[in-house]
Amino acid sequence: MLVLSRKKNESIIINDDITVTVIEIRGDKVRLGIEAPKHVSVHRREVYEAIQSQARAVGQDAKVVRPEA
Repeated sequence: MLVLSRKKNESIIINDDITVTVIEIRGDKVRLGIEAPKHVSVHRREVYEAIQSQARAVGQDAKVVRPEA
């Protein structure tokens, strides 16, 4: 894991097309602004994990029907 220090209004660039900017620091909370192309999904970790869990559950419920040979 790369660990960087940034101050308010400072940014980091990821892969030339994603910018993460520190918007606000209040106590132990940091607000980040993320600019990314529309085709890049950006989620909080807990939301991402819920989406993945739901996708796995749907995949397990679906039955694979194979044509008879």
